[in-house]
Amino acid sequence: MKDKILAKASELFLNFGFKSVTMDDIAMEMGISKKTIYTHFKNKTKLIESTTISLFDFISNGVGCICELEKNPIEELFAIKEFMLKHLKGKKSSSYFQLQKYYPNIFYSLKMKQLELMQSCIITNLDKGIEMGLFRKDLDLDFTSRIYFNGIIGIKDEETFPPDKFTREYLTHTFLVYHIRSISTGKGIKVLEKLQLKNEK
Repeated sequence: MKDKILAKASELFLNFGFKSVTMDDIAMEMGISKKTIYTHFKNKTKLIESTTISLFDFISNGVGCICELEKNPIEELFAIKEFMLKHLKGKKSSSYFQLQKYYPNIFYSLKMKQLELMQSCIITNLDKGIEMGLFRKDLDLDFTSRIYFNGIIGIKDEETFPPDKFTREYLTHTFLVYHIRSISTGKGIKVLEKLQLKNEK
């Protein structure tokens, strides 16, 4: 039952926001009593904490599996993008900012976990790309990985990128292409353009 509550809570929180969804909403959606939820989670804050950890672990494992496939670094970035879009499809960016506003301690903890994961993943990706001659040798790896992370967070800002003007798919794809073009050698650009052409077909 605990896992079922976690799964349903995650779905509702990501779709409607961490502040907007109440324990009553979750109980009603599941057809159980609120008391049953409190049997497994002391309060809403604990439930939110558990859902963010669960989602982070899922994403982390998924990204890890992609990296183990040993694709070329540009293909790897596209594969990670597709994985994220597939599993976060329909999830609203507003939930992220509700978490930041109303549950800052959980938000900060999650953000640090995300940064650590992203830096590890991107720096490894950059190293591999430089070794293969796809990415420039003069890159500051720490700076580039942090800028990439900041960009991923930044495109979620619905005031800067209104949902009625920019879809999540468009923002994610366009930012990734922007990132790759900014760090690539001529050889890397050719690989990127070939991959884009293949995806269009």
